[in-house]
Amino acid sequence: MSQGAPLVDSFGRTIDYVRVSVTDRCNLRCTYCMSEHMTFMPKSNLLSLDELDRICTAFVHRGVKHLRLTGGEPLVRRDFMTLVRALSRHLTSGALEELTLTTNGVRLAEFAGGLAEAGVKRINVSLDSLDRANFARITRGDELHRVLDGIAAAKEAGIRIKINAVALKNGNEKELPEMVRWAHGHGMDITLIETMPLGFIEEERSDQFLSLTDVRREMESYWTLSDLSDRTGGPARYVRVEETGGKLGFITPLTHNFCDTCQRVRLSCTGTLHMCLGQEISVDLRAPLRASPDDDLLHAAIGQAMATKPKAHDFLLPVSGAAPALSRHMSVTGG
Repeated sequence: MSQGAPLVDSFGRTIDYVRVSVTDRCNLRCTYCMSEHMTFMPKSNLLSLDELDRICTAFVHRGVKHLRLTGGEPLVRRDFMTLVRALSRHLTSGALEELTLTTNGVRLAEFAGGLAEAGVKRINVSLDSLDRANFARITRGDELHRVLDGIAAAKEAGIRIKINAVALKNGNEKELPEMVRWAHGHGMDITLIETMPLGFIEEERSDQFLSLTDVRREMESYWTLSDLSDRTGGPARYVRVEETGGKLGFITPLTHNFCDTCQRVRLSCTGTLHMCLGQEISVDLRAPLRASPDDDLLHAAIGQAMATKPKAHDFLLPVSGAAPALSRHMSVTGG
């Protein structure tokens, strides 16, 4: 397959969206995502920033239009802005339509101005509670004030913010309506996400799982939710909350499979290309990257990987005592 050939999987889906993890480390320890005492990869295993740039550029040359930088927490990667500024050349050339990131917001105030200058137009901020004590319990970190300061700084820099909130039974269930009102009141969209069975954690996942089908049904008892056709390249399905005027998304990997339109792949910080969030299928890009100074082997590996992308994930509703669907944590795959 030639370097310029677009990426199409065996189901005819054109892959134009890559999520790129720059680190597996994070400055929070959210109870649904990580163990409290995580063992992270040796830093020597991580791709260098130049290598990340090279792989991202290869994807851009194959027609990828959307790059999302993730982690772990991307803003804890040393010299992160060097990568952002390097990749921004593809925005300038017009080859890339969007360079964005997902962050927990703890360090966002430090980076907001530089991100805006590099052409980042929108950012997803993961925020699961507006209550300081509950935020600290969920994230194992008393950092809510810094997240809110980061959101304010990004908005001041002209960056659009979308809030991502994982819906947690007995965690933030009662807060969700107020979080929607708060986000919409500040001109931000918000997306609710079901917990995903990735990695071993201390809490029982069946105790955490909250069906967004039930959440939506409850919201429809006091709000008017109008379905929208909007798509942002991700799995969310959107509605307009008529009473607030804002947009609300639902990501439902467990209660409503969204795989039929999947146009995404994920690159780990070690160079593993994951073809599906919920499957073990992956392809090593680090070896071909390092085997040759030109990109022929890399492009061949990327092209061959498309044939392995599955039609759908195998997530099932959580059962008490069951092992996670996959042993790797979300922070390894890239959110």
